[in-house]
Amino acid sequence: MTTVGLIGVGRMGHGIAGNLVRRGWPLLFLGHPGNQPVDDLLAAGAQSAGSAADLAARSDVVILVVTGAPEVEAVLTGPGGVLDGLRPGATVIDCSTSLPGTTREMARRVEDAGARFLDAPMTRTPKEAAEGRLNLIVGGDRAVLDAHRPILESFAENIVHAGDTGSGHALKLLHNFVSLGFSAVLIEAAAAARASGVDAGVFCDVLAQGGGRGVTLERLGPYFTDGDASGLDFTISNAAKDLAYHVEMARSLGLSGGAAEALASVFRAAEEAGQGARTVPELTALLSNAD
Repeated sequence: MTTVGLIGVGRMGHGIAGNLVRRGWPLLFLGHPGNQPVDDLLAAGAQSAGSAADLAARSDVVILVVTGAPEVEAVLTGPGGVLDGLRPGATVIDCSTSLPGTTREMARRVEDAGARFLDAPMTRTPKEAAEGRLNLIVGGDRAVLDAHRPILESFAENIVHAGDTGSGHALKLLHNFVSLGFSAVLIEAAAAARASGVDAGVFCDVLAQGGGRGVTLERLGPYFTDGDASGLDFTISNAAKDLAYHVEMARSLGLSGGAAEALASVFRAAEEAGQGARTVPELTALLSNAD
Protein backbone atom coordinates (compact mmCIF):
# COMPACT_ATOMS: atom_id res chain seq x y z
CA MET A 1 0.00 0.00 0.00
CA THR A 2 0.93 3.64 -0.32
CA THR A 3 3.16 4.71 2.55
CA VAL A 4 2.11 8.01 4.13
CA GLY A 5 4.55 10.27 5.94
CA LEU A 6 3.10 12.88 8.28
CA ILE A 7 4.94 15.93 9.61
CA GLY A 8 3.24 17.68 12.51
CA VAL A 9 1.66 15.37 15.10
CA GLY A 10 0.12 18.25 17.03
CA ARG A 11 -3.46 18.66 18.18
CA MET A 12 -4.83 18.33 14.64
CA GLY A 13 -2.10 16.11 13.22
CA HIS A 14 -2.47 13.50 15.94
CA GLY A 15 -6.10 12.94 15.00
CA ILE A 16 -5.18 12.70 11.33
CA ALA A 17 -2.39 10.22 12.10
CA GLY A 18 -4.68 8.09 14.25
CA ASN A 19 -7.28 7.81 11.51
CA LEU A 20 -4.70 6.97 8.86
CA VAL A 21 -3.19 4.14 10.86
CA ARG A 22 -6.60 2.81 11.94
CA ARG A 23 -7.64 2.61 8.30
CA GLY A 24 -4.60 0.56 7.41
CA TRP A 25 -2.27 3.04 5.76
CA PRO A 26 1.42 2.37 6.50
CA LEU A 27 2.38 5.50 8.46
CA LEU A 28 5.62 7.31 9.23
CA PHE A 29 5.68 10.45 11.33
CA LEU A 30 8.45 12.92 12.06
CA GLY A 31 9.75 12.68 15.61
CA HIS A 32 9.59 16.17 17.13
CA PRO A 33 9.44 17.64 20.66
CA GLY A 34 6.23 19.46 19.73
CA ASN A 35 4.34 16.26 18.96
CA GLN A 36 1.43 15.08 21.04
CA PRO A 37 2.09 11.74 22.82
CA VAL A 38 2.62 9.11 20.12
CA ASP A 39 2.59 5.84 22.09
CA ASP A 40 -0.82 4.97 20.66
CA LEU A 41 0.43 5.51 17.10
CA LEU A 42 3.51 3.37 17.66
CA ALA A 43 1.41 0.63 19.26
CA ALA A 44 -0.84 0.66 16.18
CA GLY A 45 2.14 0.12 13.86
CA ALA A 46 3.26 3.62 12.91
CA GLN A 47 6.97 4.33 12.75
CA SER A 48 8.99 7.43 13.63
CA ALA A 49 11.48 9.11 11.27
CA GLY A 50 14.44 11.11 12.47
CA SER A 51 14.36 13.84 9.83
CA ALA A 52 12.00 15.24 7.21
CA ALA A 53 14.37 14.05 4.48
CA ASP A 54 14.38 10.51 5.86
CA LEU A 55 10.59 10.53 6.11
CA ALA A 56 10.25 11.77 2.52
CA ALA A 57 12.69 9.17 1.21
CA ARG A 58 10.49 6.40 2.68
CA SER A 59 7.06 7.85 1.77
CA ASP A 60 4.86 7.94 -1.31
CA VAL A 61 2.73 10.75 0.12
CA VAL A 62 3.94 13.42 2.57
CA ILE A 63 1.28 15.28 4.58
CA LEU A 64 2.21 18.53 6.31
CA VAL A 65 0.24 19.70 9.37
CA VAL A 66 2.44 22.52 10.67
CA THR A 67 1.68 25.97 12.03
CA GLY A 68 2.02 28.34 9.11
CA ALA A 69 3.90 29.58 6.05
CA PRO A 70 7.39 29.88 7.67
CA GLU A 71 7.14 26.35 9.05
CA VAL A 72 5.97 24.94 5.71
CA GLU A 73 8.89 26.58 3.92
CA ALA A 74 11.39 25.41 6.55
CA VAL A 75 10.25 21.80 6.61
CA LEU A 76 10.24 21.57 2.82
CA THR A 77 13.36 23.52 1.85
CA GLY A 78 15.53 23.69 4.98
CA PRO A 79 18.58 21.49 5.63
CA GLY A 80 17.43 17.90 6.00
CA GLY A 81 14.00 18.95 4.73
CA VAL A 82 11.48 17.11 2.61
CA LEU A 83 13.05 18.20 -0.68
CA ASP A 84 16.33 16.57 0.31
CA GLY A 85 14.65 13.15 0.31
CA LEU A 86 11.51 13.51 -1.81
CA ARG A 87 10.95 10.69 -4.28
CA PRO A 88 10.15 11.52 -7.93
CA GLY A 89 6.46 10.78 -8.45
CA ALA A 90 5.60 11.31 -4.77
CA THR A 91 2.97 13.80 -3.60
CA VAL A 92 3.15 16.52 -0.95
CA ILE A 93 -0.19 17.48 0.62
CA ASP A 94 -0.05 20.63 2.73
CA CYS A 95 -2.86 20.62 5.31
CA SER A 96 -1.38 23.60 7.17
CA THR A 97 -2.77 27.13 7.02
CA SER A 98 -0.43 29.13 4.80
CA LEU A 99 -0.17 32.10 2.46
CA PRO A 100 -1.20 31.44 -1.15
CA GLY A 101 1.98 33.04 -2.45
CA THR A 102 4.14 30.77 -0.31
CA THR A 103 2.03 27.82 -1.42
CA ARG A 104 2.58 28.49 -5.11
CA GLU A 105 6.34 28.86 -4.58
CA MET A 106 6.56 25.64 -2.53
CA ALA A 107 4.49 23.82 -5.18
CA ARG A 108 6.93 24.98 -7.84
CA ARG A 109 9.88 23.66 -5.81
CA VAL A 110 8.15 20.32 -5.25
CA GLU A 111 7.23 19.97 -8.92
CA ASP A 112 10.80 20.86 -9.97
CA ALA A 113 11.85 17.84 -7.88
CA GLY A 114 9.57 15.63 -9.99
CA ALA A 115 6.77 15.35 -7.41
CA ARG A 116 3.19 16.63 -7.11
CA PHE A 117 1.62 19.11 -4.71
CA LEU A 118 -1.82 19.81 -3.23
CA ASP A 119 -2.74 22.47 -0.71
CA ALA A 120 -5.48 21.00 1.47
CA PRO A 121 -6.08 23.17 4.54
CA MET A 122 -8.59 22.02 7.13
CA THR A 123 -11.56 23.48 8.90
CA ARG A 124 -13.14 22.20 12.14
CA THR A 125 -11.35 21.36 15.37
CA PRO A 126 -9.18 18.67 17.04
CA LYS A 127 -12.38 16.85 18.04
CA GLU A 128 -13.38 16.33 14.40
CA ALA A 129 -9.76 15.51 13.51
CA ALA A 130 -9.86 12.63 16.01
CA GLU A 131 -13.25 11.53 14.66
CA GLY A 132 -12.10 11.60 11.02
CA ARG A 133 -14.61 14.34 10.21
CA LEU A 134 -12.50 17.25 9.02
CA ASN A 135 -13.36 19.49 6.08
CA LEU A 136 -10.63 19.87 3.46
CA ILE A 137 -10.41 22.74 0.95
CA VAL A 138 -8.09 21.54 -1.81
CA GLY A 139 -6.11 23.51 -4.37
CA GLY A 140 -4.22 21.89 -7.23
CA ASP A 141 -4.78 19.50 -10.10
CA ARG A 142 -8.15 17.77 -9.78
CA ALA A 143 -6.71 14.52 -11.12
CA VAL A 144 -4.08 14.51 -8.37
CA LEU A 145 -6.82 15.15 -5.81
CA ASP A 146 -8.95 12.31 -7.18
CA ALA A 147 -5.99 9.94 -7.05
CA HIS A 148 -5.50 10.70 -3.35
CA ARG A 149 -9.12 10.77 -2.20
CA PRO A 150 -8.90 7.39 -0.45
CA ILE A 151 -6.15 8.75 1.80
CA LEU A 152 -7.90 12.05 2.43
CA GLU A 153 -11.22 10.35 3.13
CA SER A 154 -9.51 8.49 5.97
CA PHE A 155 -9.65 11.68 8.04
CA ALA A 156 -12.01 14.06 6.20
CA GLU A 157 -15.78 14.07 5.93
CA ASN A 158 -16.08 16.78 3.26
CA ILE A 159 -13.53 17.45 0.50
CA VAL A 160 -13.99 20.44 -1.81
CA HIS A 161 -11.84 21.25 -4.84
CA ALA A 162 -11.25 25.00 -4.71
CA GLY A 163 -9.29 25.43 -7.94
CA ASP A 164 -5.67 25.84 -8.94
CA THR A 165 -2.68 25.61 -6.59
CA GLY A 166 -3.02 28.13 -3.77
CA SER A 167 -6.81 28.30 -4.03
CA GLY A 168 -7.23 25.97 -1.06
CA HIS A 169 -5.20 28.22 1.20
CA ALA A 170 -6.89 31.36 -0.14
CA LEU A 171 -10.35 29.95 0.56
CA LYS A 172 -9.28 28.74 4.02
CA LEU A 173 -8.21 32.30 4.89
CA LEU A 174 -11.51 33.66 3.59
CA HIS A 175 -13.41 31.05 5.60
CA ASN A 176 -11.56 31.88 8.81
CA PHE A 177 -11.96 35.63 8.25
CA VAL A 178 -15.73 35.15 8.10
CA SER A 179 -15.88 32.59 10.92
CA LEU A 180 -13.62 34.54 13.29
CA GLY A 181 -15.35 37.77 12.33
CA PHE A 182 -18.74 36.36 13.34
CA SER A 183 -17.12 35.02 16.51
CA ALA A 184 -15.57 38.37 17.45
CA VAL A 185 -18.88 40.19 17.00
CA LEU A 186 -20.76 37.67 19.15
CA ILE A 187 -18.04 37.65 21.80
CA GLU A 188 -17.98 41.44 22.07
CA ALA A 189 -21.78 41.50 22.28
CA ALA A 190 -21.74 38.81 24.99
CA ALA A 191 -19.18 40.80 26.98
CA ALA A 192 -21.37 43.89 26.73
CA ALA A 193 -24.43 41.84 27.75
CA ARG A 194 -22.57 40.56 30.81
CA ALA A 195 -21.52 44.08 31.76
CA SER A 196 -25.11 45.29 31.28
CA GLY A 197 -26.52 42.63 33.55
CA VAL A 198 -28.32 40.80 30.73
CA ASP A 199 -28.83 37.10 31.47
CA ALA A 200 -26.62 35.01 29.17
CA GLY A 201 -29.38 32.51 28.45
CA VAL A 202 -31.81 35.25 27.46
CA PHE A 203 -29.09 36.86 25.33
CA CYS A 204 -28.56 33.61 23.42
CA ASP A 205 -32.29 32.94 23.04
CA VAL A 206 -32.97 36.38 21.57
CA LEU A 207 -30.11 36.07 19.09
CA ALA A 208 -31.17 32.53 18.12
CA GLN A 209 -34.66 33.82 17.31
CA GLY A 210 -33.33 36.67 15.20
CA GLY A 211 -30.31 37.81 13.23
CA GLY A 212 -27.73 36.10 15.44
CA ARG A 213 -28.89 32.58 14.68
CA GLY A 214 -26.26 30.28 13.17
CA VAL A 215 -23.39 27.88 13.67
CA THR A 216 -21.22 30.45 15.42
CA LEU A 217 -23.82 31.04 18.13
CA GLU A 218 -24.27 27.29 18.53
CA ARG A 219 -20.54 26.93 19.15
CA LEU A 220 -20.14 29.93 21.44
CA GLY A 221 -23.46 29.83 23.30
CA PRO A 222 -22.38 27.11 25.76
CA TYR A 223 -19.46 29.28 26.84
CA PHE A 224 -21.68 32.33 27.30
CA THR A 225 -24.11 30.37 29.48
CA ASP A 226 -22.01 27.69 31.19
CA GLY A 227 -18.34 28.47 30.56
CA ASP A 228 -17.96 25.49 28.20
CA ALA A 229 -15.37 26.49 25.57
CA SER A 230 -15.22 23.11 23.81
CA GLY A 231 -17.49 24.19 20.97
CA LEU A 232 -14.70 26.27 19.41
CA ASP A 233 -11.41 24.66 20.42
CA PHE A 234 -9.22 27.14 18.53
CA THR A 235 -6.57 29.26 20.19
CA ILE A 236 -6.35 33.03 20.18
CA SER A 237 -2.81 32.74 18.75
CA ASN A 238 -4.06 30.73 15.79
CA ALA A 239 -6.86 33.22 15.24
CA ALA A 240 -4.39 36.11 15.28
CA LYS A 241 -2.14 34.29 12.77
CA ASP A 242 -4.94 33.42 10.37
CA LEU A 243 -6.36 36.93 10.37
CA ALA A 244 -2.89 38.41 9.84
CA TYR A 245 -2.49 36.08 6.85
CA HIS A 246 -5.86 37.21 5.50
CA VAL A 247 -4.82 40.86 5.81
CA GLU A 248 -1.53 40.11 4.01
CA MET A 249 -3.35 38.24 1.25
CA ALA A 250 -5.84 41.09 0.77
CA ARG A 251 -3.04 43.64 0.56
CA SER A 252 -1.18 41.53 -2.00
CA LEU A 253 -4.35 41.61 -4.13
CA GLY A 254 -4.58 45.41 -3.85
CA LEU A 255 -7.73 45.23 -1.71
CA SER A 256 -8.58 47.39 1.27
CA GLY A 257 -9.25 45.39 4.41
CA GLY A 258 -10.51 47.68 7.14
CA ALA A 259 -12.75 45.09 8.78
CA ALA A 260 -10.09 42.39 8.65
CA GLU A 261 -7.44 44.72 10.07
CA ALA A 262 -9.75 45.67 12.95
CA LEU A 263 -10.51 42.03 13.72
CA ALA A 264 -6.85 41.09 13.53
CA SER A 265 -6.03 43.81 16.04
CA VAL A 266 -8.50 42.36 18.57
CA PHE A 267 -6.90 38.92 18.57
CA ARG A 268 -3.37 40.32 18.29
CA ALA A 269 -3.92 42.48 21.38
CA ALA A 270 -5.10 39.45 23.37
CA GLU A 271 -2.09 37.46 22.20
CA GLU A 272 0.30 40.26 23.10
CA ALA A 273 -1.30 40.36 26.54
CA GLY A 274 -0.11 36.79 27.07
CA GLN A 275 -3.46 35.11 26.39
CA GLY A 276 -2.61 33.41 23.11
CA ALA A 277 -2.92 29.86 24.43
CA ARG A 278 -6.52 30.42 25.56
CA THR A 279 -9.38 29.50 23.25
CA VAL A 280 -11.39 31.96 21.19
CA PRO A 281 -14.54 31.69 23.39
CA GLU A 282 -12.45 32.75 26.40
CA LEU A 283 -11.95 36.14 24.76
CA THR A 284 -15.39 36.93 26.22
CA ALA A 285 -13.97 36.89 29.74
CA LEU A 286 -10.94 38.91 28.68
CA LEU A 287 -13.13 41.63 27.14
CA SER A 288 -15.25 41.60 30.29
CA ASN A 289 -12.14 42.00 32.47
CA ALA A 290 -13.07 38.75 34.16
CA ASP A 291 -10.75 35.84 35.04
